[in-house]
Amino acid sequence: MSRGMSELLRDIWYFAATSHELKRGAMFRREILGEPVALGRDEEGRAFALRDICPHRAVPLSAGRIVDNNGVQTVECPYHGWRFGAQNGVCLQIPTLVEGQPYEPNRIRVRHFPTHETNGIVFIFVPAEARFAGEPPPPPSFDLGDFREPKFVVHRIFAATMDNAVVGLMDPAHVPYVHNQWWWRPPSTGKKLKQKRFVPRERGWAIERHAPSGNSLGYRILFGGNVTTEICFKLPGYRWEVVENERSRLFTLTCLTPENENSTRITQVSYWKNAPLLDVMKPILIPAATEFLDQDGRMVDLQNEGLKYTQSMLMIDDIDVQAKWYLKLKREWTKSREEGREFVNPIEPVTLKWMS
Repeated sequence: MSRGMSELLRDIWYFAATSHELKRGAMFRREILGEPVALGRDEEGRAFALRDICPHRAVPLSAGRIVDNNGVQTVECPYHGWRFGAQNGVCLQIPTLVEGQPYEPNRIRVRHFPTHETNGIVFIFVPAEARFAGEPPPPPSFDLGDFREPKFVVHRIFAATMDNAVVGLMDPAHVPYVHNQWWWRPPSTGKKLKQKRFVPRERGWAIERHAPSGNSLGYRILFGGNVTTEICFKLPGYRWEVVENERSRLFTLTCLTPENENSTRITQVSYWKNAPLLDVMKPILIPAATEFLDQDGRMVDLQNEGLKYTQSMLMIDDIDVQAKWYLKLKREWTKSREEGREFVNPIEPVTLKWMS
């Protein structure tokens, strides 16, 4: 395993797909942490994830079909018809075997990844041990309540390491320069002193709930008065922002999933309730959100031009504290796995200041 791949966190849940992407009785291929994964939904409606390589002749299983095998939902390889349990990867049938041949199909397994589906999102657990067969830890929870499906989803593939993608997206100082369009943060707004209180949270941190500043007028128009916002981050790569009052709620979750050591999938899912203006604006919000993510992606492309010649990047003062926290959390996660102990969040409450 290359150094870049070894630095990707395992024994943890990643975003895999939206529920809408998984069609009943169908599969598709997606790369996650350098592994080809067949993501699908069986004919009984259950999501599943298998390593997308048949152990017989290495053909992608996602090119096959989902079939019932004596009451068990299986994935059938398109090359020789081998069938593997969709929910556990165990081989149930090798059609070429004849009576008297002693080979036992159930001795063969395709790597199976536990999945969890909730609020229109499918998560995948990636264990460090390829033969993992135990119970995974609880899946991530984001206090999404009764939201059933996202209002809309945008995504982009960043040509970046997981670390650079995370650090870039949660950087609070780039907004006046990268996102300075009239519909978000025009240059005329100028830079202001930001002072935020940060507190530790499960495997991450949060900016304590506060009244929004720069976009407060827009929030008042959309939601009315008494609006508050909270921004959180959690390993391995989840960032979410909640804007709400006693009546309305907007929840935007950004999920980062490494495809491999140099490519990261960014998926942003947005939910809201009791915000009729947002419903009306949805045809405008989708291209705006796409452009917002594309702006970050184009900056990553520019960054890669410099990284061809150097791997060193400066981290200074309060503006880069969150980047340092992320790397510190990663080290603690890896160390806790190696030592077989509970993860201990090393972050302490603090107030950070910067101009933005």
